[in-house]
Amino acid sequence: MADMDGRRVLVVEDEAMIRFVMADEFEHAGCEVREAADGDEALTALTSEDRFDLMVTDIRMPGFDGWTLAERARLVRPDLPVLYVTGFSNVDPRPVPGSEVLAKPFSPKQLLVVASRLVT
Repeated sequence: MADMDGRRVLVVEDEAMIRFVMADEFEHAGCEVREAADGDEALTALTSEDRFDLMVTDIRMPGFDGWTLAERARLVRPDLPVLYVTGFSNVDPRPVPGSEVLAKPFSPKQLLVVASRLVT
């Protein structure tokens, strides 16, 4: 697994406990983490922060979904890697270069392994 130390990660998840757990795992791996509860908060962060090395987003959220968020995010940051997470098994993976889909539930190790593949 590649070193995640010093990476800036935006974690977008509408369920607070899941968002907290993912953010905590990235922080323990040495990342600087910004959290967002929905797509609007995420877009605000993306347009106001200097840089992010990775965005982790739930696919199904209130408002607009993770696919739409990634499309809008890439208008501002075309090279932003995206890790989609989902608890639904019937989700079309919509492969996009620089992205992967991780099915919930996943272990902290799985989260960091897949994330590190996207930022190296």
